[in-house]
Amino acid sequence: MDTIFAQASARGKAGIAVIRISGPLAHEAGRILGGSLPRARQAAVRCLRDEHGEVLDQALVLAFAAGQSFTGEDVVELHLHGGTAVVYAVQRRLTGLEGLRPAEAGEFSRRALENERLDLAQIEGLGDLIEAETEAQRRQAARVFSGRMGEKVDEWRDKLVRAMALLEATIDFADEEVPEDVFPEVLEILQYLSAEMSRQVGGAQTAERLRDGFEVAIVGPPNVGKSTLLNYLAGREAAITSELAGTTRDVIEVHMDLSGLPVSFLDTAGVRDDPDEIEKIGIARTMERADAADLRVFLGVTGCGTVGIAREPDDICVAGKSDLPGAGKGVSGLTGKGVDKLVGKIVDVLSERVAEVGVAINQRHADVLGSAVGCLARTRTEITGAGQVEIAAEELRHAAVALDSVVGRLGVEDVLEEIFARFCIGK
Repeated sequence: MDTIFAQASARGKAGIAVIRISGPLAHEAGRILGGSLPRARQAAVRCLRDEHGEVLDQALVLAFAAGQSFTGEDVVELHLHGGTAVVYAVQRRLTGLEGLRPAEAGEFSRRALENERLDLAQIEGLGDLIEAETEAQRRQAARVFSGRMGEKVDEWRDKLVRAMALLEATIDFADEEVPEDVFPEVLEILQYLSAEMSRQVGGAQTAERLRDGFEVAIVGPPNVGKSTLLNYLAGREAAITSELAGTTRDVIEVHMDLSGLPVSFLDTAGVRDDPDEIEKIGIARTMERADAADLRVFLGVTGCGTVGIAREPDDICVAGKSDLPGAGKGVSGLTGKGVDKLVGKIVDVLSERVAEVGVAINQRHADVLGSAVGCLARTRTEITGAGQVEIAAEELRHAAVALDSVVGRLGVEDVLEEIFARFCIGK
């Protein structure tokens, strides 16, 4: 492979900037710039020099041997002073060395995959870890990056291999008496694996929402305090408020971090029976976004759901404008009364959903595991119905292939470019 280099730290002025070099010429490049390298996995200060011997910077240099680095190759890291000119000068020096070239986006991580330092699920977890903005997103990404998905796939695959071996025994010794009936054990394995994988498929959708952010729609009739409540939550005038009904004509979004959960609150147009033409457009958008939201807060609506939007079991009903004389319990976006309690309910509902998330964290995982579950179902049908053991064994092999594709052991070439396109240069 080529020897590649890139800035691994964020662009712009900083106290420290890190340049990573990976490939067969990485150690030689480090010696050319710094004169010598420290021992593997140890750090030392070196003067980095250009082709004329002029000092570029004093840097902390680390060297990693092949098999002990992130990429699995020889790696050198240069921890420079983070000035823009310093970074540019060192990169220009590296560009001038024969056999070195700048890295492409995600190329270091791709080499880690190709050298079996990480599996594909870990690569996806790493990408999510880099993008994580809230604590819940970080925890989810770290769980997958740590290799939990690979461990789970290995456990499932071992059980599949056991079931395949039992079925193969009945095929290989079809003309002889098999010591015991193997089908009960095979069916037990199928039941366990189907339940495990189906649970993971169910949690993948919530994991996707956690990555992108949950949507909570505030809905209700006009002039019940929806925009005022949104402004209080946002801590700013995100939406126009007025005593006139129908002020909000479009969906307004505010992104927040609620106890580590990424949440977008949606202020929607008030729904009433006799709107003008422009209001009708806003109401149509309200219906669409509210139906697609993860959670709805019905504000100031008696009975909940009477605004023409179907209520889901987790949806929250609360009275608005509780600051007015004679108003009962509820929330007030003007004074903040009851808002903390409302936010607590929202966090409880979303946290309960997040608790169901396993190690499958995206739609690719859900699709592949769903395919494997289908193979297991067809295996059960063959065993308990038609009795075609050869077909049942073949279905189990398809299930094993699907599991291997989760962690990138085979059949994933078509998705690699899409996955690595999300990575920054230097990672």
